Formats: sequence, C-alpha cells, structure tokens
Amino acid sequence: MVGNDWINSYLEAILDAGGTAGDISAASVAGGDDGPGAGGGTAEEKRDKSSLMLRERGRFNPARYFVEEVISGFDETDLYKTWVRTSAMRSPQERNTRLENMSWRIWNLARKKKQIEGEEASRLSKKRLEREKARQDAAADLSEDLSEGEKGENINESSVHDESTRGRMPRIGSTDAIEVWANQHKDKKLYIVLISIHGLIRGENMELGRDSDIGGQVKYVVELARALGETPGVYRVDLLTRQISAPDVDWSYGEPTEMLSPRNSENLGDDMGESSGAYIVRIPFGPREKYIPKEQLWPHIQEFVDGALVHIMQMSKVLGEQVGSERRVWPVVIHGHYADAGDSAALLSGALNVPMVFTGHSLGRDKLEQLLKQGRQTRDEVNATYKIMRRIEAEELCLDASEIVITSTRQEIEKQWGLYNGFDVTMERKLRARTKRGVSCYGRYMPRMIAIPPGMEFSHIVPHDVDLDGDEANEVGSGSPDPPIWADIMRFFSNPRKPMILAIARPDPKKNITTLVKAFGEHPGLRNLANLTLIMGNRDVIDEMSSTNGAVLTSVLKLIDKYDLYGQVAYPKHHKQSEVPDIYRLAARTKGVFINCAYIEPFGLTLIEAAAYGLPMVATQNGGPVDIHRVLDNGILVDPHNQNDIAEALYKLVSDKHLWAQCRQNGLDNIHRFSWPEHCKNYLSLVGTVKPRHPRWQRSDDATEVSESDSPGDSLRDVHDISLNLKLSLDSEKAGTKINIERNSTNARRNLEDAVLKFSNAVSEGTKDESDENAEATTGSNKWPSLRRRKHIVVIAVDSVQNADLVQIIKNLFEASRKEKSSGAVGFVLSTSRAISEILPFLTSGGIQTTEFDAFICSSGSDLCYPSSSPEDMLSPTELPFMIDLDYHSQIEYRWGGEGLRKTLIRWAAENNSQSGQEVVVEDEECSSTYCISFKVKNTEAVPPVKDLRKTMRIQALRCHVLYSHDGSKLNLIPLLASRSQALRYLYIRWGVELANMTVVVGESGDTDYEGLLGGVHKTIILKGSFNAAPNQLHAARSYSLEDVISFDKPGIASVEGYLPDSLKSALQQFGVLKD
Repeated sequence: MVGNDWINSYLEAILDAGGTAGDISAASVAGGDDGPGAGGGTAEEKRDKSSLMLRERGRFNPARYFVEEVISGFDETDLYKTWVRTSAMRSPQERNTRLENMSWRIWNLARKKKQIEGEEASRLSKKRLEREKARQDAAADLSEDLSEGEKGENINESSVHDESTRGRMPRIGSTDAIEVWANQHKDKKLYIVLISIHGLIRGENMELGRDSDIGGQVKYVVELARALGETPGVYRVDLLTRQISAPDVDWSYGEPTEMLSPRNSENLGDDMGESSGAYIVRIPFGPREKYIPKEQLWPHIQEFVDGALVHIMQMSKVLGEQVGSERRVWPVVIHGHYADAGDSAALLSGALNVPMVFTGHSLGRDKLEQLLKQGRQTRDEVNATYKIMRRIEAEELCLDASEIVITSTRQEIEKQWGLYNGFDVTMERKLRARTKRGVSCYGRYMPRMIAIPPGMEFSHIVPHDVDLDGDEANEVGSGSPDPPIWADIMRFFSNPRKPMILAIARPDPKKNITTLVKAFGEHPGLRNLANLTLIMGNRDVIDEMSSTNGAVLTSVLKLIDKYDLYGQVAYPKHHKQSEVPDIYRLAARTKGVFINCAYIEPFGLTLIEAAAYGLPMVATQNGGPVDIHRVLDNGILVDPHNQNDIAEALYKLVSDKHLWAQCRQNGLDNIHRFSWPEHCKNYLSLVGTVKPRHPRWQRSDDATEVSESDSPGDSLRDVHDISLNLKLSLDSEKAGTKINIERNSTNARRNLEDAVLKFSNAVSEGTKDESDENAEATTGSNKWPSLRRRKHIVVIAVDSVQNADLVQIIKNLFEASRKEKSSGAVGFVLSTSRAISEILPFLTSGGIQTTEFDAFICSSGSDLCYPSSSPEDMLSPTELPFMIDLDYHSQIEYRWGGEGLRKTLIRWAAENNSQSGQEVVVEDEECSSTYCISFKVKNTEAVPPVKDLRKTMRIQALRCHVLYSHDGSKLNLIPLLASRSQALRYLYIRWGVELANMTVVVGESGDTDYEGLLGGVHKTIILKGSFNAAPNQLHAARSYSLEDVISFDKPGIASVEGYLPDSLKSALQQFGVLKD
C-alpha cells in the first residue's frame, strides 16, 4: 500500500475490523450514492441521510466508525489518490480486491459528503437572504422617521439587550425595599393564570426525575404559583394543568383542585378572601385514565382550552362577588409555560381578550439543531419522535400572541429565540422605541423579551460552617442523627470522607453524565482526592425505564466497571424530593463541588440550590449557567464537550482550599439575588407595564377594577366608526381598506346610524345585568340573544363541497331536526370563509331564509353577524339583512396590522405576479373588510403554501392568520387570533352558549382552519362521500400532520356517509342533540 499513511492505516483497520462490502454499501447509501453513475433522491433526502453518523445507526460497528473517521478527517483529493494507487496495484488476492473496492466507495462517500455540505450551505444562505430581504422590506416601511434611538444600539430605557446592563441584574437592595414595594401594591386584587399541562404536577413530594416530563419546569411553576400567591396585591393564582386518574400514578393527580400552602404565612394580609391564594387546578382532557408523554398531548390541546375557558369564566364571576365589585375579575395575564401550554395560552388569550405572557423553558428549534448535529436521527425521525415541527409552530404562535416573553437568561434571547421567524432583536428594539414615542409601526409588532432568573426559597436554608484547616466540618447540632439519605449514599464509598463531586440530573443524553464519569475515571489525581455521587432520578428496574434513559444509565454502569470505580461512585436508586437539601448538605460537609455539565442548560436551577447550601460549582458554558456565574461568581465554567476541561476544573476546586472557600462565600453573599420575593416583584412590575385588555362589553382602565361608567352600551363603537367595520351595502364602493356608503346619500348614512343604535339598544337590553349569565333573552326584533335559549347549537362548517351540495346539506339538517328547531331547542349557525356580501345571494339561490340561522360566522371568522328579523332593521331594500357584533371585533383586533398589513400584501402580490409573468393573485375588494384582507387566487400552483406565507409575515413582524379556502381559489388574511373555532368560544363567553352543547358539521377536509373545527369539547360530525372535493395542495404543505393536531379517536367525533336526513338525524341523536 502507498499514499497517505493515516488513510492507509484506517483502511487496514477497516479490513481488520471485518468491514464488508455490505458495511461500505450501507455507508454509501447513507452518503447518498450506491456506485458509479448512481442517482435519485432529492437533496433534502441526501442531507437527512448524511446527517446520520455511521456509528449511531444501530449498534456500534467498528468498520463504520473507521469509515466515518476517514470521511470526516481527510480531503477527497487524498482519498481519490489512494483509490488510484490501489487500483494500480491490483492483484488477484481477495484482500487487495476488497481494498480497491473499499477505497473507491470511501472516496465516493467523501465526494458526496462535500456535495451535500455544499447544498446545505446553499440552503442556509438562501434562507438567510430570504430573511434579510423580508427584514429590509419591513425596515423600508419603518425608515421614514427613524429616530437616533432606533438607528443606534442605545435606547433611552433599560433593555435586556443593552450592553450596559449585561453585567448586572435587576435586584431589590434590601428587605426594607421589598416591604416598601409590597405596601404600594397591597390594595390590588390581581388574578393570575399560569398554565403547564404536561408531566405530573402537585404541591408536595414532586416526583422530579420520574421521566423527562417531570423536571425543573414542574418545580418552577409550582413554586412560582406559590410565591405569587403570597405576594401583596395578588388575590388568586391558578396553575392549570392536566387531571390524570391513571392506575400507574398517585391518586392526588386526579384531584380537581389542590391549594398550595404558603411557605411564609406571615406575609399574607388580613383581607384574604375565601377563594384567595394559589391553587393547582386540574382540567380533564385527553385519555381520561392514562398518563401520556407531552409529545402525545398535542391532539388534545383544544379540549384543554375549552375546559380552561369554562373554569376561568366561572372563577372570574366568583372573584367578582368576593372582591365586592359584583363585576367579573378577569385574569391580568395568562402565562403559558413550554410550547404546549403556550399554544393553549394563545387561544385562551384570544378568546378572553386578556394579555398573554410566555416562558419557553426549552425551545424546539434549538433542540432540533442540536439533535441534527448529533447525527443520531434524521429530521423526519426527530419529528416523528418529538413532534418537533408542531412544537415549533406553537412557539411561533406564542411570539405572535405574547405581550411579554420571559426568559431565564440573555443567551436564550440572543441565541435561541433568534432562530425563530417571529423574533428579531434589532427590529424588536426599533418597534419598542417607536411605540414609546407614539410613532406608527405600520402594523408590525414584536413581543418584549425580558430575562428574569427563577427564584428560590432560602428562608429555611442554614448553610453549615466549615473548618478549612480540619478534615471535618463543624456544624451546629452535629450531635443530631444523620439524615437517612446520607447512609444510602455513603454505603457506596470505601472512604466517605473524601470531597464529594455531586451531580443531580436525570439520565438523559443531553445531561452529558457519561462524559462526567469518563472525566472522573481518567484523571488519577481526581480519583485519589474525591468521590463522585450521581443522583439520576428514581428507578426500580432498568429494563422498565424508557429506552433512552435506560441506555444512559447502562452506559454509566459500564463505565464504572471499565475504570474500576467501585467504592468511588455512588448512584442510589431512590430519593425523595424532600431529601435533596440533605444531599446538598452532605456534599458541602465534605467540602465538595456541584457539577452541571449538560451540553446546553436552559437555566440551571440546581446550581442556585447548591450555592445556597455553600457548594461551589462547575458548570457548562452553554446557556443559563453563564448568567448565574456572572451574578454568583462561585465556580468555573467549562466546555461540556471537553472531558479534560471538566476534570481539571473539578480537580482545581477540590484541591485548592482557599479557592473553594472563596467560591463558597461568593455564592452565599450573592444568593439573595435569586429569591422568590425579588422574582415576584420583577414579574409583577413587568406585568404592570402591559396595557390591560378585557372583554370590551366590560372594559376597565385598571387591571383589577371595572369602571361603573363602562356600561355594555359604551362598549359599542361610535356610530361614525361603523363605516370602518362593515360593508352593509351591496352597492357601496371601496377606497383603500375603508368601506364607503354611497357618497351622495346623506339619508343612507343617517339610516345606517339608526340601525347601529338599534343594535346598541338591543345589546344593552340583553346585557343589563352582566353578572347574571342566565338572564332572560330580550324579545322584539332582535334575534341573536335567542342563542341563550337554545339547548343545542348545530354549526354548519362544510367547506369541501359545491354550493348545491351545501344548500342540500343545510336543508337536510333542518329537516332532520324539524321538531327541535321549531320548538326553539336547537339553533343553527353558518360558519364559512364567505364574506357577508356573499352569504345572502348564496342562501337566496337555495331558497333559504337568513332568519333560519341564529348567527353567521363570516370571512373565515373575522366577522360575526346576526340575522335581522324585521324589515325596519334594513337600511333599504338593497341592504343586507344582517347586524354585525362590534364587540366581537373588539375581541379580535389585537395586533391587527390594518392598512400597514394591506400595503405589504399588495406589494407581495405584485412581486408574485411579476415573477410569474401573469396575474396570480389579485385583491378582492368586494370581499374584503376592515378585519379581512381578501385575495383571489387565479393560479394555485404559483402561490406559496400557507406555511411559507406565514413565515414571510412573521419575518416582517406582521401578525395575522393566513387562510386559503378549500380549493385554494381564495386567500384571506384576518386578525391573528380570529378563526371560526375562536368565534364559537366567543359565543360561549358573550351569550353563554355551552361549548359542550355545540355540534359542528364538517366535510372530510376544509379550509386552512379545518383542524380547529375538529378539536375541543364540542361534538363533530364528518360528512364522508364522493361529494367531497379533494383539498388543494396548498393545505398539504403544513409542516406537521393533521394527527399531531387532532385525535380522531375521541368520543365526540362521528362519521356519516353522505348527507341524507336520516343519516344526519341518527348522528345528531347519537350526541343527544335530538331525541330518539
């Protein structure tokens, strides 16, 4: 053999390891080639395949390992030369033949690897250019009047992004300052809703480490709720989670409500009411008797939202009675924790018109990048395992809907959130500066990102004194018996007096425990000087653990055996949460060190806990520990990938007594900056900057009190604003996005005002006593309050059929429920993407009266109107017999871009048409309204799918809901949290129509918002048959499957073949809508 010695040695090693043609062929397939002239497979498929590291495909294979080393470590030119030379030395010997064949395949693999890397770089470059162009378009709209504060890096206010604040964190300087702040806020009566829906959550004896869903987030949200409940000015805190009555979990998780007992009862005021304090409220949703991981909760999110909505409505009424105002006390914020709860909080925030706050804890895009870098799984495999694309979309929605995003660290803001389409640090700074100056942002919005480190309860912690010169610690009460957990740990050690290196983490690959064991095992000085304690959750039998956790634990045990660490490493099977402080005390008593060497640590709460007990730290340099170390200055940061770096840092701390003592004291001196009182003060001060939003028929200028002057009638817009909300006339003309009534007709405007006044009076009559949800519906010409009298509501939302079929479906539903309909027990709502102006001709053509319906959800959910049963309500014979619910508009107008959004869309349409050389998308002025910008799609193959259009809007900070009609011929852009499913929730909030008493009739597919119509506590009837048209491919391009959103196995979904009256009647009887 000749050529590069390293390559030659690797090739020999491959042969010696048993590398066969099959091995190399498998490697070739992974590289995207199968021999000379091979082709096929898209670039994306090749990227996915190449991302699989060969050593991770199945069990470890030495041949594949060496192949990987060659491909990764050498230039393809050298590999090509090696193949040429082995070909020149061809001989009949089998080994040489194999060597020649292998050399060619490896060279080809390297060539393909380089090609794939080039394609990936090209893709990333294209993505970057796309983002830059969109940002430039947004900047162009904002460039007319940029201030110096927007152009430069400095804004005249404290910002988490300012360099000037990077070295410090907001803090309360003393206990006196806390008391002053508390006295200023004690008279407030805030109601705060927190949401964390996965895992097992209870107030005491938390099962942390039981699985990957029960970790630091569970402890954080419980302690946050408890601490907020003790804070002056907060009347009630509800932590909403999932109710679980499964045989394999404790009965306490099935309790509907659990009160969180306060840690410091002396902080509670004398005016606490019956329902005040902090509570865990468990909402039943998903499988009733089964505990499932968070990845399986996505299809049940809307069911949780509906259940949570009912609870909040009930509690707001109860709190209103207790506080004494006799008016509802709405939540001041709804705070979602993690993507699934954030998705829920966004929907609840939109339904209730209440501000939203979000905390990600960990982020999907960052996790996806990390997993792809590890190479163990392809993108598709990651998505199948973690539902990662569904999670990322939920996080993008949280950016759309949140007023504030709270992070633990600045690194999360700058590095992790920066990966998302919906957030850009520079643009956020500019938009906030413009808002502060009262300058228009042209419909663009960004959430405010703030880093607030989690709090801890330190009042019960008494760190032990240590004797730096002696071998043992001297502590108060040393004559008391040692905690039982000490014996459970020390029984592992041959010399338990050595300093203890302590790690507390579940056995998850990202926690990097195996690297820690290797670092300890391969450093003789560290082994001689210290012991290692690994607290890796609780387990009974390794085989019963999850495959991932079991594999990590097995690897740890093998490494202990490999390095012969018996008597030096402790790994107890069980511990209670209440015993964790004793574990910290044991490590501190031995003058030990706490270590967290995770690849990325979002925050690192255990580092703060350890510091409170006097333990110095060694921590990863990636993530939250950087900020913690900046404040505490009590240890050393390390590269988690560098085994030697970890070992040397540990050795330095345990061997240098003076360094250890200085780090310990620094931590104890600065730990108060992470206390719960300070966290809650910062939290509530931040929440206080949010503009209050509540249902507009009961508005308030204060976050906690309702002004008596805000009567239901006051919630309606001034009559002159009606021209901005509704196109009532079929003959009207549109200029821009404003709707103008016939220009030369003064009488028409006067009639319009009279009609709005009638609507206002009718609503006022129907809501005189808002606290009485069961008030009698008004009588007379107004019909919409009759929704309250209905026992059941049937919502017709069939998008996948022709007009003639839809007319017949409506008639058959009327026929099937003729008896209940005539008695008033059953009402009907038509839900459609059609504009108001399109509904009347559609119904008239089918011989259906508008008064057959109780309400119409129009323009994909951006308009809600009611039929007029009296000719007096019509402006003229040419006017539409509908009345708009203006209160609904007040619910959905949050972050609506209006004219700024329209200008961007017109520009986008023009660019699309120019690139295609034809008229692809044109504005549909007749079907547009103030809260719906509509376009006609003339070539469905030339327009981007929904996910791409959403991406474009988000990059430009335009927050809206993008929807295509079923056949792709219409594109509607409506307010962010407007949708047909949200309109149903509004009917519950506004008129008391129970969601569980609604039945939604849909086709086999539908518009873009089809998935929202299937989920929730309402019943669903799916009409199946050949009359359903196939959906346009614009809908098939979502980044996640429909099964990640909807559970078709839930009891509330029924399928019907065809739409004959008898079939429809049978389905309605099945759900109890009709009597048998």
